[in-house]
Amino acid sequence: MQSYEELLKKAREKLPEKQESIERFEMPKVKGHIQGNKTIISNFSQIVTILRREQEHLLKYLQRELATPANIDGPRLILGRKLPASLINSKIEQYAIDFVLCRACKKPDTILLKENDMLFIKCQACGAKNPVRTRI
Repeated sequence: MQSYEELLKKAREKLPEKQESIERFEMPKVKGHIQGNKTIISNFSQIVTILRREQEHLLKYLQRELATPANIDGPRLILGRKLPASLINSKIEQYAIDFVLCRACKKPDTILLKENDMLFIKCQACGAKNPVRTRI
């Protein structure tokens, strides 16, 4: 008969590996297609909801960063030229770093505050308040 410690060791070996990273905030990825000379992002409203920012704010940022005209059509975003999804995803990721994630605790629980022509990002989790470096 096996001892308790031996049985416990066997049981632990059969357990799946523990995952250390449990992120409640997952960076959104674009879903869409190219139609003619335009790029259509069909999940734009979902991306804005995940980031918890105004549609117009993200729209202006993407227009500037991608150097293309764009307009919102219901839940979709229509960009004025053909663009690869990887480029759009990298710009949305940079937007999240600049305007969504707290610089102190890296959590997405932030709001944007405008005080005297300055834009600040205020964290609701840790209370940190930092000026936004990038201008739109």
